[in-house]
Amino acid sequence: MGVTVKNENSPTEIPATQQKATAAGNLLRILANERRLLIVGELVREREVNVGALARTVGLSQSALSQHLAKMRAAGVVAYRREGPTVWYRLATPQITELLGTLNRLFAGLLAERDTGQD
Repeated sequence: MGVTVKNENSPTEIPATQQKATAAGNLLRILANERRLLIVGELVREREVNVGALARTVGLSQSALSQHLAKMRAAGVVAYRREGPTVWYRLATPQITELLGTLNRLFAGLLAERDTGQD
């Protein structure tokens, strides 16, 4: 059983907080890769993309893309469906979509500021 720590609002369980922090850390570690950020950026824009189109868009071989997608599937970032021989990928949850949409907007804003010389 976890240690209960009282604060002014409500008691909280340290292990529950630790589990959430661990899950967030694992998600951020998966996303801390340039190629994976390109993949999720494309999935934010297109909602669902087949593997061939995704490989062309992000500039990876299908083999390299498959390795990244496997890690992202295991972490719960992406989900897929098969339609005959075609595999379609999408972001796994609305929360992931929201998080990555926010990241995408912030990144686009930073690029725009850089390109116009604003600080």
